[in-house]
Amino acid sequence: MAMVQRTYLDHNATSPLRPGVAEVVLRVLQLPGNASSIHTEGRAARSEMETARASIARLVGSKAKNLVFTSGGTEAANLVLTPTFRRLGQPGPVRLLIGATEHPCILNGHRFPAEQVGIIPVDGRGIIDLAWLKAHLEKAGDERVLVSVQLANNETGVIQPIAEIARLVHEHGGLVHTDAVQAAGRVPVDIVALGVDALTLSAHKLGGPKGAGALVLASDQYEIGDKLVRGGGQEKNYRAGTENVAGIAGFGAAAELALEGLEQEAERLKSLRDEAEAHVLRVAPDALVVGAGAERLPNTLAFAIPGLKAETALIAFDLAGIALSSGSACSSGKVKRSHVLDAMGVEPALAEGVLRVSLGWSTTKECVIRFAEACEKVVGPLYKRKASAA
Repeated sequence: MAMVQRTYLDHNATSPLRPGVAEVVLRVLQLPGNASSIHTEGRAARSEMETARASIARLVGSKAKNLVFTSGGTEAANLVLTPTFRRLGQPGPVRLLIGATEHPCILNGHRFPAEQVGIIPVDGRGIIDLAWLKAHLEKAGDERVLVSVQLANNETGVIQPIAEIARLVHEHGGLVHTDAVQAAGRVPVDIVALGVDALTLSAHKLGGPKGAGALVLASDQYEIGDKLVRGGGQEKNYRAGTENVAGIAGFGAAAELALEGLEQEAERLKSLRDEAEAHVLRVAPDALVVGAGAERLPNTLAFAIPGLKAETALIAFDLAGIALSSGSACSSGKVKRSHVLDAMGVEPALAEGVLRVSLGWSTTKECVIRFAEACEKVVGPLYKRKASAA
């Protein structure tokens, strides 16, 4: 039996290791030293970490000294979303406001009491309701607020007006965090231009290894009182534990590669994404493209075809050699209706059928052609049945 050629179109779940990153990880894995040791071997490990720290900081327009390594984006979000995150010399926030379409690491990963958390609604495109946010901030008065909104959504690719959100929140004395996990390495990200107080990153979304992430602060004028992982004094006392030096080195190598030709790669991916979208609409003219009216990541296409269930479609595409997703892959492989789509007001019958195509550095035009051919096989019979029943 002939093997089906595999086509990987699930980069938002995890992006395959970029060329050369595995070699960096393997080389650093073989270094014997602990990065906290002062001998030659320890300093060699420390040097790898600091080189990576500088590379990742460049990717997001930050200073290396303001970057804290974690085990991933989830831990980084859990670390910063606490009432004890504050500017030096100022009280911490007493209330947390989070976007309705946030990743579960934000919705479920914060450390605020439930009664001190508010959900910011979004419109039908998935964009934060700025009028609601402004009114809520004005109502809060002197009450300090921490606002967390994704830079780009993992399921739909919708990009939020973070700079505008940050300006509004800062006018009312609040703090702003953005989950930049999906955006970094795909569109330009600059912590200064965004105006946020903190952003979080994950290595494996941009072609680095799994198990490495970072919290990036806007300056050294912040502190977090209740550390998530306590022990030694690693990462300037923000995150204890012997560092994952090999994973961090791979993170740095992937960040460097992602930064090279970033804008050209974004244009290439957008062209391929638009081609994939055109194929979907050709075989299914009544398909819904989620977030079509908003600015989206150049690599992300979320769509639903009336009458096609996501679980059935995922199996059919997989048998055809195409790896897609029904949304976020961070929920133990479950296929269930998305809170993101519910917040956007997508009708339940359609929401249950949304599929996500996410492209990346390894995606070629041939990948999109194979996706188009699979669309014909998976979707074509559905429309033939509809036509015969009409």
